[in-house]
Amino acid sequence: MDKSQKRIALINDITGFGRCSVTVMLPVISALKVQACPLPTAILSVHTGFSEHYIDDYSKRMRPYMDNWQANRLTFDGICTGFFGAAEQVDIAIEFIENFRRSGTRVIIDPVMGDHGRLYSSVTKDICREMKKLLTYADVVTPNLTEACELLGMPYPANGMATEKELATMAEELAAFGARQAVITGMDNGKHLISFIYDNGHTEILRTKKIGGDRSGAGDAFFAIVAASWLNGENLIDATRKAADFVGKCIAHAEKLNLPWNYGLPFEEFLTELK
Repeated sequence: MDKSQKRIALINDITGFGRCSVTVMLPVISALKVQACPLPTAILSVHTGFSEHYIDDYSKRMRPYMDNWQANRLTFDGICTGFFGAAEQVDIAIEFIENFRRSGTRVIIDPVMGDHGRLYSSVTKDICREMKKLLTYADVVTPNLTEACELLGMPYPANGMATEKELATMAEELAAFGARQAVITGMDNGKHLISFIYDNGHTEILRTKKIGGDRSGAGDAFFAIVAASWLNGENLIDATRKAADFVGKCIAHAEKLNLPWNYGLPFEEFLTELK
């Protein structure tokens, strides 16, 4: 089997409109010359930021889908997880990692559970509990501050910010689950968006100028760039900086176009700039 091109399995939902999840991740990862292979957790017409949406839960189809990949002896250099609609799906993702992980396979977990101090309406305590089990399989984990607090059983800061010392402690505790590296995102001091990078004990804070408000899919684009760039051999700090710069450029263009927040990032115009 040809192994000259790296390959990532994406365990995440597929949303038709709104530029989020696999719809964003697949083209971004492809632009970075890595093959992206989706295993859907759900199929949505539009994401849940729209007042009306259709969703097809994929829980009962995930195992047969995974079994067929095994029957075809497919292998992956990376395994990425994102949105889960049920606790059962987290268990299936764990099975997937156990079945497909080989020497050198890297696992990147984005524990999608909430933001701004609140869990998403579809995220249950059972999902949160199972997510902690999933973290034990991670090489890199990329929670936002809300998700990091939930995973660690800590209160969310009233101002949505944490000190560098607090972030370092949180990253070390996340790493204690098993991951050697972590990126904590989702912090906003009014002027900058802040990411905290933990890499085998080394820490760094990355600040990027804030432009406009929240946009659907920004975290998915960020995660995809970090995952593919890291898989391609870049260090986590450079991969995170690349992701933040790209997302910032897309947000600025979305503001220029006056796109509604739930239409996501107009990333298509900048894909050829990714390297």
